[in-house]
Amino acid sequence: MHLYEHTIIARQDISSSQLNQIQEKYTKIVEKFEGSIVKTENWGLLNLSYLIKKNSKGNYIHFKLKGSKKTILELEKNEKIDKNLLRFLTIRVKKFDLETNYFEKNDKRKQDGELN
Repeated sequence: MHLYEHTIIARQDISSSQLNQIQEKYTKIVEKFEGSIVKTENWGLLNLSYLIKKNSKGNYIHFKLKGSKKTILELEKNEKIDKNLLRFLTIRVKKFDLETNYFEKNDKRKQDGELN
């Protein structure tokens, strides 16, 4: 099994329940093809650098998963035809960074002394 980080960007106008359905849908696909989700992070609604399909913002969901190449191919095949998604990206990694949450609120990191 290989380790992957997979990020999807959903349209800005979908509801939170639809966002949860998207997350569950792709989790089930990974599990169906003998993969496993190690961690899921919902990064929320973020600005895009440029317009994608007339959207200036997108809902980001980031998965850290274990799986085979077949798992990733099936996942991406389903994402290509999903009308609610704008983009997706899969990167193979050597190990996961499970401690750092890059998109948490800045106030909490300031209190911990990470930012001056």
